[in-house]
Amino acid sequence: MKSTGKFITFEGIDGAGKSTHIAYVAERLQTHLQKQGINVICSREPGGTPLGEILRELLLQQKMHLETEALLMFAVRREHIAQLIEPALVRGDWVISDRFTDASFAYQGGGRNLSLDKLNTLEKWVHPHLQPDLTLLFDVPLEVARARLDATRELDKFEQEKADFFAATRQEYLRRAAEFPQRFRIIDSTQTIAAIRLQLDQLVDELLDSTQLA
Repeated sequence: MKSTGKFITFEGIDGAGKSTHIAYVAERLQTHLQKQGINVICSREPGGTPLGEILRELLLQQKMHLETEALLMFAVRREHIAQLIEPALVRGDWVISDRFTDASFAYQGGGRNLSLDKLNTLEKWVHPHLQPDLTLLFDVPLEVARARLDATRELDKFEQEKADFFAATRQEYLRRAAEFPQRFRIIDSTQTIAAIRLQLDQLVDELLDSTQLA
């Protein structure tokens, strides 16, 4: 795949607040990119395609063996890449995804304690030449994340997990960020929305400048 677009991912444990900011970043990017005829496409994982959305419901609601869960996550991802992400990038569009492979390492690897070697194998199989250009990791203490979740809708099976699950998930996210510092940017999600958006503005400007599209 020859990619000319950009791929941005949002990551973080449930309750970190990342989803609050996706539309803001997308709108800000679109304002700059529409002059070049470039579209900004927002998607999510699990999901992103008609098949992916069907499997999303199973993955978020049904209990299953941890390896089945990981394999299904990567099956959804393969479809997402083939049907949406790669075609968009080849056209020169920009894609924002609410979660990608870092989430599998964090949730199935960290939270579920699945072998990272197995996840590395799946990653190399499903997208050997594709990585996000920028990953925004919204980081928040567990007690803050839990308080936010408790004040929202009915929780899915991941959101219902215990504190130790989310502690391990968070630590794996931070380990990934340390392993790939060139693409990760950590956002302190305990800040106000206004403060976070100031930081996001700076990161968006840096990305646009790096592609000479500001």
